[in-house]
Amino acid sequence: MARAALFDVDGTLVDTNYLHVGAWWEAFRQAGHDVPMTEVHQAIGLSSADLIEHILGAGRDQAQDARISSTHSALYATYFERLPAVNGAAALLRALAARGWRVVLATSASGPELKALRRALDADDAITDTASADDVDRGKPAPTPIRHAMDLAGSTAEESVYVGDSVWDMQAATRASVPAIALLSGGIARDALVEAGAAEVYGDPANLLTNLDRSAFTRVGAAG
Repeated sequence: MARAALFDVDGTLVDTNYLHVGAWWEAFRQAGHDVPMTEVHQAIGLSSADLIEHILGAGRDQAQDARISSTHSALYATYFERLPAVNGAAALLRALAARGWRVVLATSASGPELKALRRALDADDAITDTASADDVDRGKPAPTPIRHAMDLAGSTAEESVYVGDSVWDMQAATRASVPAIALLSGGIARDALVEAGAAEVYGDPANLLTNLDRSAFTRVGAAG
């Protein structure tokens, strides 16, 4: 049995959601779009292309997309050296690895951004593999990133648990038939996460670690 603990990163393991919100808000503003920050926050977790379409709609001037995305990336990159891990994130990954779980990150980040996130998390010793945006042709809420992460771990849906912080995470895991645990560390309301498919909700990684023996991780482990 290859048990897989699959994790989103932004907002789940590293406290970056509101940094992304500010960077996206400014990128949209520079392109001439007045977008409420609350609307941007709800879209965090989508790929860049999907986020822009979600905010501006399919009828937008798509010639602006590359500029908006690159502006966001440049603004967000100014935080790379000081990204903070979410409380208990590294300890949770190490606890799962010590119990024999294969820990795989499933994230829309790639390249220097992914390196900065892993440096902030500081838990490479517990991470088996990473499924990044470069590895798939569709991002969350499509199940593709989750399925790719399972392939990397060598696990089935019945042997896997996914942890994320956004409605897109919950929808992706549900579509991949993987039990979904939601964390509130990304700032999304509990009810929205449950409606999107979360089977369990915890405050942050430290809270999940405290309740690990009562969580979906124990039930999946016992089933094997």
